[in-house]
Amino acid sequence: MSTYRAPLWLRGGHLQTIYASALMPRPRVAYRRERWDTPDGDFIDLDWIESREQGPRAKAQGATPLVVLFHGLEGNSRSHYARALMAALGERGMRGVVVHFRGCSGEPNRMPRAYHSGDAQEIEWILRRLRAQNAGAPLFAVGVSLGGNALLKWLGETGASAMAVVDRAAAVSAPVNLMISGDALGTGFNLIYTRNFLMTLKRKALDKHALYPDLFDAARLRAASTLREFDDLVTAPLHGYRNTDDYWTRASSKPGLRDVRVPTLVLNARNDPFLPASALPGAGEVSTAVTLEQPEQGGHVGFVSGAFPGNMDWLPQRVLKFFGA
Repeated sequence: MSTYRAPLWLRGGHLQTIYASALMPRPRVAYRRERWDTPDGDFIDLDWIESREQGPRAKAQGATPLVVLFHGLEGNSRSHYARALMAALGERGMRGVVVHFRGCSGEPNRMPRAYHSGDAQEIEWILRRLRAQNAGAPLFAVGVSLGGNALLKWLGETGASAMAVVDRAAAVSAPVNLMISGDALGTGFNLIYTRNFLMTLKRKALDKHALYPDLFDAARLRAASTLREFDDLVTAPLHGYRNTDDYWTRASSKPGLRDVRVPTLVLNARNDPFLPASALPGAGEVSTAVTLEQPEQGGHVGFVSGAFPGNMDWLPQRVLKFFGA
């Protein structure tokens, strides 16, 4: 059961997806940027918000909750869901940080590798560093779309040990079966989304090719028209997978949901164009720590509510309620 109800003026998975992502007004959020060097000599950028209500006493006690957001494919701290969540955190006196995957903060990363849907190792060191820096404060993790799958992948792989790192977690519109999701994005109207992703993915990859000419065939990259073709040429070999099928199979988070021990909300709309409802996990495919919520409407990270022009209030409210905030 879910409390989400799509507004009458915004019906259908495609409209809910596109309107939320491209057309709906977004709250203003002021960020403070911090750069971290990675263990392998690269870097990532983190955009922080500081609560207006957080005083020196709260900082000294280290008690103010921190919510970490991992964005979706080619997302960043300006994405509609990131601004909605960070604005809600500020209003509630909580801290928030948007972690940019490599190459997504507006500046190319240094290494040949970038980021991918099963990057559990990257999630691991980021969350453990945040835990060490915020000892004694509640730490919550949210992953959206690709970031949601990567977060769930880490939660499944680490099992009970993740309980020492994060208190609760949430995955929103995570493509938990990458094979089905990737193939869905290669057909019909969904090619609109794919072309949008490939515009920036190809540009970044070609910039990387200029620095590392032996990485892949630039002519094949320019001709790629689906995520399957791009992942087969770039994502899979750069991140230790044989090919797209190997990547999409091994990086999918769904098989590991039985091993999750951190209380985790997995929220997917059943009309999400990126993942057919038939591929969503059922109660028998997850551990007792996982709460499945699958409203009939919402699209892919849509979940717009209210009278026109709408707002994104429901999503952060639902996530923060699950966190007990």
